[in-house]
Amino acid sequence: MIRTQIQLTEKQSRKIRARAREKKVSLAEAIRQCIDESLVDGGRDRTALFERAERIVGTFKDRSGASDLSSRHDRYLAKAFE
Repeated sequence: MIRTQIQLTEKQSRKIRARAREKKVSLAEAIRQCIDESLVDGGRDRTALFERAERIVGTFKDRSGASDLSSRHDRYLAKAFE
């Protein structure tokens, strides 16, 4: 192992210490786990990200009330630039 020193904000420190207690691991191990998680495939499971995005499609409306922005975005964009 390579020894290194980092600085955390108070909020980060509280959160990582809570995570270490929750998982019953040392602070150093909790930090290593977080680093490992963030380095795998860009940090997140892309399938989970796509599923999350899928769940919110159509949930939000724009100011004029349209809810079909994902399928008609090109038309709306062209109209905005007229």
